[in-house]
Amino acid sequence: MQFRPIAIALAEIPCATRVPFRFGSVTLEGAPLLHARVELEAVDGRRAKGMAADLLVPKWFRKDPNRSVADDQNDLRRSVEAASAVLASDSQPRSIFEGWLATYRECVQSQSPEADDLLVRGFGTALLERAMIDAACRLTNKSFWDALQSDLFGVRPGELLPELDGLNIAELLPNRPSSSVAIRHTVGMLDPLRDAEISSEQRVDDGLPQSLEDYLRCDAPRWLKIKIGSGPDQDRLRLLAIAELCQEFDREIYFTLDGNEQFASLTDLGAVLESLTTEAAGKHFLKRLAFIEQPLPRSQTFDQAGNSGLEKVTYFAPLLLDEADMAADSFQRALAQGWRGCSVKNCKGVFRALTNLGLARKRGDGAFLSAEDLTNLPLLSLQQDLTTVSALGLPHVERNGHHYFRGLNHLPADAQDAALAAHPDLYRRDPQGLALQISNGDLQLDSLQGPGYGCDSTPFEALDAGLSWQRIV
Repeated sequence: MQFRPIAIALAEIPCATRVPFRFGSVTLEGAPLLHARVELEAVDGRRAKGMAADLLVPKWFRKDPNRSVADDQNDLRRSVEAASAVLASDSQPRSIFEGWLATYRECVQSQSPEADDLLVRGFGTALLERAMIDAACRLTNKSFWDALQSDLFGVRPGELLPELDGLNIAELLPNRPSSSVAIRHTVGMLDPLRDAEISSEQRVDDGLPQSLEDYLRCDAPRWLKIKIGSGPDQDRLRLLAIAELCQEFDREIYFTLDGNEQFASLTDLGAVLESLTTEAAGKHFLKRLAFIEQPLPRSQTFDQAGNSGLEKVTYFAPLLLDEADMAADSFQRALAQGWRGCSVKNCKGVFRALTNLGLARKRGDGAFLSAEDLTNLPLLSLQQDLTTVSALGLPHVERNGHHYFRGLNHLPADAQDAALAAHPDLYRRDPQGLALQISNGDLQLDSLQGPGYGCDSTPFEALDAGLSWQRIV
């Protein structure tokens, strides 16, 4: 089915963290939540609006120490504006995939594959991609899952990776979207591990857990994602402390590590992992370590010298591509170096994730995808991310927005009330507002499967009415 965009508008909501979030070299205490709204017209004249949102997170899309937080966030805004101009420049009706691909080629693939701003450039195309997906689903009264099954978007993976020519994405998906997914709770570098570590001045008295100990007690996660890169001694001690804490709970808990590009070499990372083998808690931890995410800087990921020492790391767990997944062929290049996984993030693109799924299935040999969070917040960013995870059938997803931000408090009141009414399996009310509903470490996803891309029409309309939109196209 073919469409053409007839209007694009943007709106922002300021969001403050409830606790500071350190990842890599930056500590986040707040950021704007950018919303995009795209109105599509089908060839028969019918129209529908779709929306998408992402937090303007600094120092992830581009890690340049000479640039300020404001510089990074303005670049992300300009990325959306540039993608909007390209998308709107062609008035010919196209499939959603064709419209996205033309924009992606102009904004991203036109640049050198070694450019350091490819993720920034891709941010705008990915945000508009999701808004178009949403609009197409609403116009045809289909869920995201149903749209994939009927090829509503016209996805052609071979256009991105020729080795996937002729691949039918629908045939790779599970028999039905997942009804639930396990959360993989993020443990940031500043996060207190035990209740006793939180001073009275640091305590956030908002009814939600704050320490890892409290999360393990209240939400009962079976998976943790641990940020590392503070130095070999600090990493070793923190991992042992987390392993010892987890052994106090009467359930199996599994782990992934996130290096956030903080390791100068894989040899250094291998030494940290090897040092854990001398302690009982460390051995326990390593047996439950599933994979290690992006330890190397993106600039070193694909060269032979950067991957020296790979065997010492992969002896313990495979490597997963994240920040270095900047281009359509990045996963191919990583597989050639001996990496096995690639992250799924809506901010990098839904169609790119589907293409990488096809590549993982075609290659086999342990190739896999994993759902990773870039602080997705309700409504749209969180729910669309979970809808993608559900469609791909991924068993667990990193979640950190529910820890670092306070529920749905950043949203207009009408949108919050409508969200709870429409998605009671995903949210709950407590004395200080709405929060994510986590039960025995799982999120329930059935309410995301209605028409649209993961958000019921009532909260969608309330959010649309509650934002201050600025039309740019």
